Amino acid sequence: MGLREQKKQQTYQAVSDVAIALFLEKGFDNVPVAEIAAAAGISKPTLFRYFPAKEDLALHRFSDHEDEAARVVAQGRTEGLAPLPALRRHFLAGLDGRDPVTGLNDDPRVRAYHGLLYGTPSLVARLFSYQGRAEGALAQALGTDIGARLAAGQIVAVQRILAEENWRRIQAGESAEEVHESAVVAAEEAFAQLADGLGKYA
Repeated sequence: MGLREQKKQQTYQAVSDVAIALFLEKGFDNVPVAEIAAAAGISKPTLFRYFPAKEDLALHRFSDHEDEAARVVAQGRTEGLAPLPALRRHFLAGLDGRDPVTGLNDDPRVRAYHGLLYGTPSLVARLFSYQGRAEGALAQALGTDIGARLAAGQIVAVQRILAEENWRRIQAGESAEEVHESAVVAAEEAFAQLADGLGKYA
């Protein structure tokens, strides 16, 4: 990544961090875009050049994950792994590492962010569009036929459901350590079910 691109990414991150801090403090719907721009030290038109919609400010943290599954599949192939085993290994490693994307993270900051995300209908709707793009990237990594698209849809759905269940239990008061063992069991069962139906991708 060149210096210019690095600075651009740093600006994305800095503005998003300012916005999320305001959202957590006041609520997503109570923070106007003009206030975010002022707090970030940029103009409102400049902010919209970086983030076309207010929801994107809160969901920037997910942008790096849009092609994550596709990258995992590509890396797995270099190691001689079929797509599903590579994705299974990656998800289980995420559980062990308490990756927030798996929902298994009880850090107060992560809990607050997830509460903001899943407690705001417009953010939930926007998140689905991010997941749709992730599904499309994975489908391209798997192949060009309808089977690849069907497989990608099933894989992304399973990962989303597993993460949502982990997050639900964390929000209900369980610790990540308490949830971890059963989260691993659930993930193993879910990927086993996928393996039964995904044919060549398994």
